[in-house]
Amino acid sequence: MRHETDGGTRAASLHVFDMDGTLLTGSSASLQIARRLGTYDDLVELEARFAAGEIDTRGFAAAIHELWRELTQAAVAEAFAASPWLNGIEQVCRDIRERGERSAVITMSPDFFARHLLDLGFDEVVASRFPAPPFAEPLDPAAILTPADKVDITEELRVRFGLPYERCVAYGDSMSDAPLFRRLTNTVAVNADHHLADLAALSYRGGDLTEAYELGRSLLTP
Repeated sequence: MRHETDGGTRAASLHVFDMDGTLLTGSSASLQIARRLGTYDDLVELEARFAAGEIDTRGFAAAIHELWRELTQAAVAEAFAASPWLNGIEQVCRDIRERGERSAVITMSPDFFARHLLDLGFDEVVASRFPAPPFAEPLDPAAILTPADKVDITEELRVRFGLPYERCVAYGDSMSDAPLFRRLTNTVAVNADHHLADLAALSYRGGDLTEAYELGRSLLTP
């Protein structure tokens, strides 16, 4: 697992965000990179196989590691900048920090893309660990996150910050967030289908993270 953090250990509450489909609305890091590299059709096929259960997160990661041999750090930065992010991300991160709380992103997508979220103000980013692009080293399958890892990582953060479960809020959009939504009671489904929305305490549809965050704040105990 790759932990990217700005340091510090105190928190009054913890807000845990998914990236693909949640902060990154209607898309994924892999799709955005594939658009930049001209491998979009290959990526769509991979995502269909993943959705059908033909490959897991590690099989998916191995496929893109092979597919993107020509990937560069510059191309990643360009894809990140051009991606369709929700509005209000920096505002939400700033409010969380000013309240003495902590924000974290946990994603199964590659760390070389997700770590750019630190520049938007998130305190912690945990993502699947890939070799630095261009890929000159093999992929370590054990470094690729699974949905169950989201639960373990959130628990690690919760314990580190000395927080009870009722001071943690999770925001997600898909069934990869379901294990975490089953563990926590404070959950907000963001532009999710009914499968995850049925598990969530509250649901939000729209393009502004500040509105989803307001729902999350309403779930926190006084």
